Amino acid sequence: MVVIYGIDTQLNPIKRKLSDVIHTCMQSVLGMPEDKRAHRFVPLSVDDFFYPGGRSDAYTVIEINMMKGREPETQKLLIKSLFNEISSTLGVNPIDIEITIKEQEKYQWGFRGITGDEAQDLTYKIEV
Repeated sequence: MVVIYGIDTQLNPIKRKLSDVIHTCMQSVLGMPEDKRAHRFVPLSVDDFFYPGGRSDAYTVIEINMMKGREPETQKLLIKSLFNEISSTLGVNPIDIEITIKEQEKYQWGFRGITGDEAQDLTYKIEV
């Protein structure tokens, strides 16, 4: 699951395209299937979104939640791909993009009535 935060007037106009860019990167780097897009957008008013100095109102936070298993180099490649693709496709300066990957054990995920460690039918690999 991916959660994206930003100022509403900046984030709302680019939501669909940003979702496409994020998912394309996750497909190419992690091998995620087309139908596994799980993005949540949290547009905030300028009064509710504080960010570090040196950033613009385009400042966007992307939190990627995933099951543990991806190699550090794979995760770094995903982050760098996101910086490159968001910048080139949407014109958002990399200084205005913050990306964090949060890994949880497979047993800490619950979906379709089971936990992640019980899932035997995933159509993508976790250990990449």
